Amino acid sequence: MQDSEQKHLEEFHARLKHLSVHTRNAYRRDLNKLLDHCRNQEIATWQALDSRQLRSFISSQFRRGIGGRTLQRQLSAIRKFYHYLIDAGICKQNPAQGISAPRTPRKLPRALDVDQAAQLLNIDNKDPLAIRDLAMMELLYSSGLRLSELIQLNLENLDLRDALVTVLGKGKKTRTVPIGRQALRAIGDWLTLRETIANTGESAVFVSRRGQRLSARGLQQRLRQWAIRQGLPANVHPHMLRHSFASHLLESSGDLRAVQELLGHADISTTQVYTHLDFQHLARVYDQAHPRARKR
Repeated sequence: MQDSEQKHLEEFHARLKHLSVHTRNAYRRDLNKLLDHCRNQEIATWQALDSRQLRSFISSQFRRGIGGRTLQRQLSAIRKFYHYLIDAGICKQNPAQGISAPRTPRKLPRALDVDQAAQLLNIDNKDPLAIRDLAMMELLYSSGLRLSELIQLNLENLDLRDALVTVLGKGKKTRTVPIGRQALRAIGDWLTLRETIANTGESAVFVSRRGQRLSARGLQQRLRQWAIRQGLPANVHPHMLRHSFASHLLESSGDLRAVQELLGHADISTTQVYTHLDFQHLARVYDQAHPRARKR
């Protein structure tokens, strides 16, 4: 492909400022892969790429082990790019229209069981950073927050009197969720110490030892360390506490719609994955308890 085709890509990327940095970077990688494929196949222009050739590109990605969700995102990026090319009068047809990504089995999210969650949170340590870490873990498990939602929290987002937290979720949508009793206590303990650590004017709820907003990587490392210290697997991560929140709540209530609202899922099909976790729990209970299921 010629330099002019690369220029069209750059012009398209410049129009994506309304999207998150993560999404923009993903779209850039996806379209650069398509650009490399077109060059390898000697497809000279974006107009020359047809649906058959694009299907061949997607199939080659799938054979290399790229998952269905990633391919779905790639096709979404390509469709949006061609919408731009058509609006600009550069192309007349969208070769991605009508092409769907191959489906791959949905992996069940890993969650801690109730006892493991209690084991992780059974921390009696007066170190200020340990008190901070307990508050973060309690809030993740109590309210089902995403990692990004937790580290973006500002003091104004907490309503401790009414036990509520307001977070900015995916698609820049806000939602307000309850804070559990244990999390409320842990947050209160942390806030009494936070003033001695946080830099002047810092609005973040959770700060590092340097007094500035804690990074996502910093939180991930601390959680991994606590999991090992508490005798749990080393691969415990923040999203696992969100999964644990959802599966334990669903086990107790059976209310899928309520769990969907609390998690901030736009589509209930995303929440339905937790019904499979719930069924696995019921299956284990059956295997252990039913006379016809127990091993002799």
